[in-house]
Amino acid sequence: MAVAGVDLRVRRGSIHALIGPNGAGKTTVFNLLTKFISPSAGTILYQGRDITGERPADVARKGMVRSFQVSATFPNLTVLENVRVALQRKLGTSFHFWKSDQSLRVLHARAVELLEAVDLADLKDAVATELPYGRKRALELATTLALEPELLLLDEPTQGMGHEDVGRVVALIRRVAAERTVLMVEHNLSVVADLCDTITVLQRGAILAEGPYATVSTDPLVLEAYIGAPE
Repeated sequence: MAVAGVDLRVRRGSIHALIGPNGAGKTTVFNLLTKFISPSAGTILYQGRDITGERPADVARKGMVRSFQVSATFPNLTVLENVRVALQRKLGTSFHFWKSDQSLRVLHARAVELLEAVDLADLKDAVATELPYGRKRALELATTLALEPELLLLDEPTQGMGHEDVGRVVALIRRVAAERTVLMVEHNLSVVADLCDTITVLQRGAILAEGPYATVSTDPLVLEAYIGAPE
């Protein structure tokens, strides 16, 4: 089983990390929570409500919004237009492609505000495909924030980044987490140590250890899972 008996509790207002070796089931947990996969057993509760049978779009509307390992932006739209697409949901015009561009100008101020929050306001007219990788991840974070999440699920937010971009994204996550709950899958343990209140370690689809970084980083079972058993 990809995920077996994972009893995960995420405290409101915290930054909670899921870590573990490749194949531990981390992204599968995200897919289960956001209903991209239907669980074969168990219950998913969000804000005290059973969402086990909900559809992905319904879960997102309730405030549980995720990012993905691969940056998901519209490459040929500008940075501002990418955020504006996400904001269109509130207008109910997401699929009104025949409408004038002027009908979306009401969203401009909020889009710029979100870009300022992720340090992209000066690049609002740049085409997304031309952005460096780290800035694309920041843009994805802005479009995610446009959906006004209460619980933000970040899947490998610093994957493939250089040191400078990692530092920038860590600062952004800390900033946006001030008013939200964050559950993140992350392979960079220095990021986890710097950001997270609670760490849950998965191995082979089950919880191996849980607690603050100082506790789990010295757990013999966790060390064995990451670096192997001593000779």
